[in-house]
Amino acid sequence: MASVEGFAAVFYSEPGVLGLLGNVVSAFLLCLQNFTTATTGLGPRAAEQVLAGVHLILIGGFVQLLAGFLAFRKYDHLGGAAFLTFSALWSSFGITRVLSATYPTPENTTLPFGNSSQLPATGTALPSSSQSAVAGLVAYIAISFILSFCSATVNYIMPFIFGAIALALSFEAVALFGEWALVVSAVLELGIVLCGLYGAVALLLKGITQRYVLPGFGHPLFNVLLLGSAQKSSSKALGEEKKKNTKYAEPMALGNICDTASPFIFAFYFFGYVKNFCVGAAWISIISSCQLLSSFYSYLRGDGYHTTKFGVHGLLWLVMSWEEFVLSTFLGLPAAQDSRLGMFGAWFFLATSCLLFVLSTHKDTLEMLQNASFILLTSAFIHQIPLAGARPFLGAACSLCTALSLYASFASLINSIGEKVLIPVGPQAVSSSALQAVLGAVRTCLWKSRDVPSGTSAAVPDALFYICNGLAAAAAVQGSVGDPGRQQLSIPAVLIPGALGQLFVCRLQVRGGKRFGSVLPFCYAAFWGAWTWLRLAGHLLDITAGNAEGFTAGSVAFLVLNAFLILLASSFNLVLLCLTLVMELLTVCFLLFTLEKLPLPFETSLANCVFGKDLLLMGPPLLTVQSSKKDGEDPLPCVCPKSHLTSGLRTIAELLNTGAVCGVPTDTVYALAASCRHPEAIEKVYRIKDRPQEKPICIFISNLEQLRAASPPISPLLWEFMENVYPGGIGCIIRKGEWLKKLGVGAGYSRVGTQDSIMIRVPDLTVLVHLIDMTGPLAITSANPSGEVDSTHHDMVISRLGHKLEGVLCDGESDEVVASTVVNCTKIDE
Repeated sequence: MASVEGFAAVFYSEPGVLGLLGNVVSAFLLCLQNFTTATTGLGPRAAEQVLAGVHLILIGGFVQLLAGFLAFRKYDHLGGAAFLTFSALWSSFGITRVLSATYPTPENTTLPFGNSSQLPATGTALPSSSQSAVAGLVAYIAISFILSFCSATVNYIMPFIFGAIALALSFEAVALFGEWALVVSAVLELGIVLCGLYGAVALLLKGITQRYVLPGFGHPLFNVLLLGSAQKSSSKALGEEKKKNTKYAEPMALGNICDTASPFIFAFYFFGYVKNFCVGAAWISIISSCQLLSSFYSYLRGDGYHTTKFGVHGLLWLVMSWEEFVLSTFLGLPAAQDSRLGMFGAWFFLATSCLLFVLSTHKDTLEMLQNASFILLTSAFIHQIPLAGARPFLGAACSLCTALSLYASFASLINSIGEKVLIPVGPQAVSSSALQAVLGAVRTCLWKSRDVPSGTSAAVPDALFYICNGLAAAAAVQGSVGDPGRQQLSIPAVLIPGALGQLFVCRLQVRGGKRFGSVLPFCYAAFWGAWTWLRLAGHLLDITAGNAEGFTAGSVAFLVLNAFLILLASSFNLVLLCLTLVMELLTVCFLLFTLEKLPLPFETSLANCVFGKDLLLMGPPLLTVQSSKKDGEDPLPCVCPKSHLTSGLRTIAELLNTGAVCGVPTDTVYALAASCRHPEAIEKVYRIKDRPQEKPICIFISNLEQLRAASPPISPLLWEFMENVYPGGIGCIIRKGEWLKKLGVGAGYSRVGTQDSIMIRVPDLTVLVHLIDMTGPLAITSANPSGEVDSTHHDMVISRLGHKLEGVLCDGESDEVVASTVVNCTKIDE
């Protein structure tokens, strides 16, 4: 039976083969087109452009998208960031080809206000799509050079591939203005093909044979540690301490890369180098989709801050890009000035950016500077600023965001590869404990009590849920009635966070398995989608309040559904209850609008963002769900202390020292632990698991120095092997002997291992190492009934075996989903 969480990273093959082949085929296609154009002097026809664009999207885009997914799951920081970045590049290049074939002439078209009969007809000419793409190409040139340098710390094939991509993009940008560069670009793309094919074959052979047959991988051009040394200062200098998570690669580099490309494209536009944002909107839409993926992988790693940050940034770029597309393509700058004055959605982006800045004060200096630059950007994005003054300010703010994000991309990728701080990012401004104390003081002032009411805890996606509703509601506020230009400009600001953003939150909620699940964001996504198409876009689609019978029926149905959501929200917290009540009021207004009974617009904004758990109080539930258990009855079957508390470790250590069996976390999956000094406890482990007696149990020690002190008969070769793999998820089987008693095994000598051998492991988990220091060597086996899947969360241990155990040390989700790898070292010298 497979675990619902998927396979461990070690079970995945080499996704780099797919990623490199995606680059190979895409580069080969461009190479052929460039050579043909250079030799014949004739550019590709419209049909050829469309076919080339579709191939780039399908092969360079979707194939590398899959490779990026698998690379993140394989804990490959470089591969995950690079393949998803180039997936966005080739997809954007393909979109540009399709648009250049559809809109070939550089004429501008302005959409007058009115209904659908005044929309541009199919084939209406827009500014040159190819030349409008130069901003995106320049952005990816810088990003490709960074990826090339970073990949040199991993192997010596990818630097040449990524470097050739950067140079090819440079000449592709030049070729937009002079055809002589097509030949140089084609030669470089041929180099991408040759190097990429070699790399793909080398990785494929490595995946098949499980060893490096061809050179190029396994040995970098230079060691990443040569870039610097790990800072050995306090946690105040390093920022917030991160819990190791080897399930998924770190997505921070990908999110920062997206924050590099998007503002750079905007800077070109705001400084006047690009007159129309049609192509820019397409490029930024693809880049923002990648940023939402970085938010998704941050959520999978349990990183609430980056989940919220990258989600908000992705929504910001999408809203800005499509608003500028509507403004530049349909309305025109002069006509839009008055319409923008009554739009208030940008104020909520500014408030959210300020909140992210405050919450980043306990992180590194670079993170604070990035958030400060976004405060400037969202300030310039406020619609009440006249366009003449706002556009240069926006261009400067986007340039600052680009510079900071480019450095952050380099630093986060190198630091992720080296798994330590090699590129300086600056110290903390405020310690984590100080920030929590401030938030706790705010909570105390609001509630006059230091006790947190029950039902107030927040989960990771909750912040995005409130932000999406707040953004949609703030954007729905209209300063006056009957302005079609304002309605058109408001469509992206309401539809993207209200519908698309909440569908993304819906996906996170499904993954999290919360009690509300995906019901709340899905229902509200449908509501904001209907609101957008009737209230804001109805005049374009010939739908008015007089012929909106379907919307009337839908609003009545939503009123009934939301009444049940109000009842459920009352058992959660006060903020959620207020949100559902306001949505009910909005639905009433929407119903009256469809019946033409609402004389004036009545939009209400709601904004709330929750970061962390129980730091910003959300209020108590008004209704409580009565438990079926009797008063005074312990709801847990055993003692379940928290691992981050010293008292919790002492509680479990005392139980183990008295002969109890407890569930403990390890660096792989949860395990059952018994003291080696109590053979009866080890016997109990067999009974708890229904484990066959012929299956031996291994022992865990805290460090190799303990093993050296016991003087086991271990050869120098085996010592060298252990020094390389410990601490870690490798279990070494070695010869058994009396030296085990010196190690502290004691009376349990005959009950661990076999008659001749014993498996020893040094775990890579600080909590478990401290516990072993308190108890001595522990007999360990996985915490699951024999024959069933491993336990990857303390809740699984409690529900499956809690009634048979004396205690479970609660440490949340485990870092892996399968147990350790066993290596027989008894004949290592042979």
